[in-house]
Amino acid sequence: MAHTAMSGNGTTAGDDPLQTAVWRLRSRGCWADAAALLLPATPAAALQRASLLVERCLYTEEGWEEAEDALRTAEALAHSDDERGAAACERGYLAYAATLLAVRDRADEARAALGRAAALIPPGAPARALLDFRRGLLAENLTSAPQAARAAYRRAHAGATAHADPLLLSFTWRHLAGLALRDGELAEARHGFTESLRIREELGYLVGTAPALVSLADTETEPEASRLREEARRLHRLLGGVPTWLARHLTPAPPAATA
Repeated sequence: MAHTAMSGNGTTAGDDPLQTAVWRLRSRGCWADAAALLLPATPAAALQRASLLVERCLYTEEGWEEAEDALRTAEALAHSDDERGAAACERGYLAYAATLLAVRDRADEARAALGRAAALIPPGAPARALLDFRRGLLAENLTSAPQAARAAYRRAHAGATAHADPLLLSFTWRHLAGLALRDGELAEARHGFTESLRIREELGYLVGTAPALVSLADTETEPEASRLREEARRLHRLLGGVPTWLARHLTPAPPAATA
C-alpha cells in the first residue's frame, strides 16, 4: 500500500517569513500549528490551510472533521477555475485518504472530485502535476491499475520537473520506484528510492524521511537494510510515531523458531 502527502508548493515562497514558518512546522509533522498561522481570508490561504489539514489526516489518521471544515471554507472562497480546480483536487485527496485508511469508502467521491479538477486545471498549469500524481495514486491503490498509475506518475514527474517542485519530485520518484520494485526491477527501484530520500533530506522534510528510508531498505542487502530501518525507527520515534501507518513496517521480524 502506498501512502503519500500533498506536494504542493515545495518548501517556501521566496523569503516570505510566514511561508518559511509554515514549512518548518509542516515538515516536522506539526500540521495543526502550521494551519493556525494561516487566516482563511483569501482563496489561497484557505486552500493552503485545508491542504495542511488534509495532509495531517493521511499521516495521523485523525482530524477528519477539521479538514472537512477547512475544505468547505476553501471551496466557498474559490472563484476562478484554478481555485475551484485546486479545491476539487484537495476534496478528491481527502476522499482518497479516507478510503485508503479504511475510515470510510469514498472512492467514488475521490474519482469524481479529481475528474472535476482535471476539467478545471489545464494541462501544463503548475497545479496539474499534483493532480496527475493524485490520479496516479487512485489508479494504483484504489483501482489496482499499475499501468495507468505509472503513466500518471510520469506526467506528474515531468510537470514537477518543469515547474521546479522538488517535494513533488520526491513523491514521483518514490512511487515510480515502488512500481519498479513490484515488477522486479531492483536497480531502477533503488535509484528512484535513493533520489526520493536525497531530495527529502535536502529539503528537511523530516516527516517524509522515515518512509523513504524504509522503502530504500527494501532494495538493499544486509547490513545496509537493517541500518536504514533502524534510522527510520529512530526518526519515527523522534516525530512521535508519525506517520502512524509506518509503524507496522518498522516492527522487527520475530526470531526464527528453534527446535
